[in-house]
Amino acid sequence: MTGTADATRNGFSWGHSGLEAGFATASDGTLRLVRLAVPDGAGSADPESALPLVELTALGHGSGWSGPRFTGTAFGTRLRHRDHRSGTRGGWDWLTVELHDPATGLTAFAELSSPTGVPVLRSRVRLRNDGTEALVVQSVSSLLLGGLPSPDTLDVHRARNDWLAECRWYTEPLRDTVADINVDAHQHDSRAALVLAGRGSWPTDGHLAMGALTERGGGRTWLWQVESPAGWRWDLGERAHGTYLALNGPTDAEHQWRVRLAPGEEFTTVPAALALGDGFDAALGALTSYRRAVRRPHPDHTALPVVFNDYMNTLMGDPTTEKLLPLIDAAAEAGAEYFCIDSGWYDDDTQGWWDAVGEWLPSSRRFPDGGLAAVLDRIRERGMVPGLWLEPEVVGVRSPVAAALPPEAFFQRDGVRIAEQGRHQLDLRHPAARAHLDKTVDRIVGDWGVGYLKLDYNIVVDPGTGAAGDLAPGAGLLGHAHAYLDWLSEVLDRHPGLVIENCASGGMRMDGATLAVTQLQSTSDQQDPLRYPPIAAAAPTAVPPEQSAVWAYPQPEFDDDLITFTLGGALLGRIHLSGHLNRMSEHQLGLVRDAVGTYKTIRGDLAQAVPFWPLGLPGWTDEWLALGMRVPGGPSYVSVWRRGGEAEGGTSRGTELRLRMGHLAGREVRTEILHPSAMGAGSAVWDGDGLRVSLPRAPGVLLVRLASGA
Repeated sequence: MTGTADATRNGFSWGHSGLEAGFATASDGTLRLVRLAVPDGAGSADPESALPLVELTALGHGSGWSGPRFTGTAFGTRLRHRDHRSGTRGGWDWLTVELHDPATGLTAFAELSSPTGVPVLRSRVRLRNDGTEALVVQSVSSLLLGGLPSPDTLDVHRARNDWLAECRWYTEPLRDTVADINVDAHQHDSRAALVLAGRGSWPTDGHLAMGALTERGGGRTWLWQVESPAGWRWDLGERAHGTYLALNGPTDAEHQWRVRLAPGEEFTTVPAALALGDGFDAALGALTSYRRAVRRPHPDHTALPVVFNDYMNTLMGDPTTEKLLPLIDAAAEAGAEYFCIDSGWYDDDTQGWWDAVGEWLPSSRRFPDGGLAAVLDRIRERGMVPGLWLEPEVVGVRSPVAAALPPEAFFQRDGVRIAEQGRHQLDLRHPAARAHLDKTVDRIVGDWGVGYLKLDYNIVVDPGTGAAGDLAPGAGLLGHAHAYLDWLSEVLDRHPGLVIENCASGGMRMDGATLAVTQLQSTSDQQDPLRYPPIAAAAPTAVPPEQSAVWAYPQPEFDDDLITFTLGGALLGRIHLSGHLNRMSEHQLGLVRDAVGTYKTIRGDLAQAVPFWPLGLPGWTDEWLALGMRVPGGPSYVSVWRRGGEAEGGTSRGTELRLRMGHLAGREVRTEILHPSAMGAGSAVWDGDGLRVSLPRAPGVLLVRLASGA
């Protein structure tokens, strides 16, 4: 069953070798998704316990948010199945289901797609007003799934995502939040629900736009992400003794989002993706494959060059020719292939640059002899590609650009230009704002020959903007966010060799929509090498390893153990070197060269590997952590960190830890310690079913390659 929807008397099915979906009509006449499973897997629901394919609310037509969800008051229960069509295109299977409400003329198209062979469903909903009167939509689902097992049998997983403390997953029984109210006695479904929502222009500030359910005892996992560059919301609740999942972009209730659809007008939701697997690791592996399939192609995704960035724990936004030249030489000697000059290169202002940025012209004070061009030339002379930091969406209140651009080029509310932390926010829907940034990037990349841009974003605008045509500020924010991603795509169209790193004070913009366009993602601004491992170990839940920029900032004052520890944490992601390498001894620089050389031998595997966690997802205070990468048809890699204390998880004895690795159990496995190269740093021995690791000193790290025989 590939690329076609097969009709039956009561509904139809659709899918491919990795995914099966079934649809049926309930007694109220609405079409419902009654099966979503891997082939031959469990997962069919009665149509009455499933949910309508689309839920939406509109002014004057009832609200599904103010009362118990899915009670029949929501607009979506009036939509009737009118048609569906399916096919295959470019390695994807797709299905479009057309729903229609005769009373208002509203037509909804549920647009489902999936990479062929991958158990991941991507869904979005396109609305079209085919009626004669305008409709004001307050919410519309991206994906609804009902008929899941009872909350009594499910655990829910979600990830706190805070500045300097990203990707902190935690787990609890779903029933702890969704109370059992004895549905049969009350003849109503529970109103209790677990609701999580993003906020403001940092879409992953507070939580990742992700979540998961695992079946206790059974292992089945449902793992999702909402691909919104602005607001999002997901709900878990109980209906008909089962669990429902609702995935939304921004809503009126949570984000002050509304959109008016005049006759003939359309609106399309942000996509949501749902991965299936036998356990969290398997579902995350499928989601990783999906993320690779959905993103914009780029050579960087397979080349994985080593980047040196001068900021973290090094120049900290104070670059000068005098400071940069020795760093450039040392970075080249260490094996870096890109050298990015971070913030401050434009700073000629004696009052500080924070509220004066926007022109993006090089400082003459910081680069007196030959200017910035001479520094960029030095980077190229040393065999590296030059890069620059840029914060494109902001303009300081003291910047000449703030007065030069029209007021409509900026975020505003009630006719007043928004100022946040001494900065204005550009609205990339306005042609003047776009032209300003096009001129900036074409100068930096086209004229100066810069091949790498680190695009940062350090303010939060909540809830958005009210430009002409915006019905609500949340709609303005979503409109700008989509325009920003369109602008990035056009930049890459003009400069196809350019590599773009996405950053927002670290990982505050670590959303699926942005990751599908940019090549790298900053995982954190964390400066403490002992606090970075849980972030680095959990980052692959949000970002494929080849896009996951992890700082490695060894310093000359570190002892050998701490140097190898801070380098080792980045070797299963995208190593982002920093640190005062120019002040290191030859022995210390040799440790850096060894780690970079090791990374270059495995990066080709990382570009196709999927992650797993032999100790489970890391806890923020765990003394021992582990991250694995499994290459389909190839070797596996495991990084093990010891931050202190004795081994926890698995079977432990003192400074020894045993890692359970189910995909290799029972095989003959050869082990090789790749990092650190020094003897005596630790050991790794395969015992037939697991890996026994010893780290005699803390902090300590090992990177182990495991190659299996028959």
